[in-house]
Amino acid sequence: MSVHHHAGHHHHHAEGEYEDLLSLWADLESALSVLLSRPLQVQDFAAKVRQFDGWLQDLVAHDIDAALYLMFQLASTSTVGYSASHALVCGTLCHIMAHELELPARERDSLVRAALTMNIGMTALQDELAEQRERPTTAQQEAIKSHPLESQALLERLFINDALWLDVVGQHHASIADRVPLAQQEPEDRLTRVLSTIDRYAAMISPRKSRAGRSATDSVRALVGQEVDQRDEVSYTLVRSIGLCPPGTFVKLDNGETAIVLRRSEKANHPLVASLLDRSGHHHAQPSLYQTASGKPRIQSALARSAVGLELNHRTMVRLGLYAAQHSAGLRGLITGPGSL
Repeated sequence: MSVHHHAGHHHHHAEGEYEDLLSLWADLESALSVLLSRPLQVQDFAAKVRQFDGWLQDLVAHDIDAALYLMFQLASTSTVGYSASHALVCGTLCHIMAHELELPARERDSLVRAALTMNIGMTALQDELAEQRERPTTAQQEAIKSHPLESQALLERLFINDALWLDVVGQHHASIADRVPLAQQEPEDRLTRVLSTIDRYAAMISPRKSRAGRSATDSVRALVGQEVDQRDEVSYTLVRSIGLCPPGTFVKLDNGETAIVLRRSEKANHPLVASLLDRSGHHHAQPSLYQTASGKPRIQSALARSAVGLELNHRTMVRLGLYAAQHSAGLRGLITGPGSL
């Protein structure tokens, strides 16, 4: 599988460039699924994870908003197990957050690789839990509790010798003080805070079978409280940079319409949305684009994917978002590579 490099023309995406982006994300997800479900059969596991991380970076560098849109849409419709799609979402968000938090390259690498592999000790169980409707059994609860250390031990057997990566996987469910400035913490604690926040955020907006996928705003409010406490740098940065309703998630507008978020705008939590259904639930022949940053209409709430029975043409939606961004002075500056959110 090769990811094409598109250096230098971030501002002039050829129509065809998006043609294969969704299939590249799907390839990435299925390759990750193989890696996580049969790790002991993989030749040079560490090299495979590094290669994987490289592909992920290429896909995000292409266009962060399109990457988020396609990734969240894929996560809500994909047929691979939950564990692989959850790992891909966490890895991608950690990559974006590492740029936002200006983490050193070495920490960024350990963080993203920990995100991709943190549940490797319970891949099959995690897929099972996502499908089952009843509460976890006692045996399952035990396995859930011990999985960080199981995952860490398995990675050691796979010859992972990056201590930071191993430490973060081993303690990714530990509670780390989140009021201490990140810069003052040891790297493993700093990265654990980032990963555990993203792990919770991704789990909450994922449409698992056992619950209809809590809507993104409920989740994030539950995660960070009604008002995001600026002292909790990780949640604050997550909400500021990726948003309560990230690209690829559905929302109800205060004019009664149902829309999908296409791109973030320079105003945190006021994304560009495309309205898909009118207030009585009928399809619009043409989606209407709204810049929610201009105040009307506003986003009233997020919607779970299961609440919106729509087939979407993702290529059209991604292009629509890009077109709108290129023709709006406020959004134009955002069509660049990572690190300039």
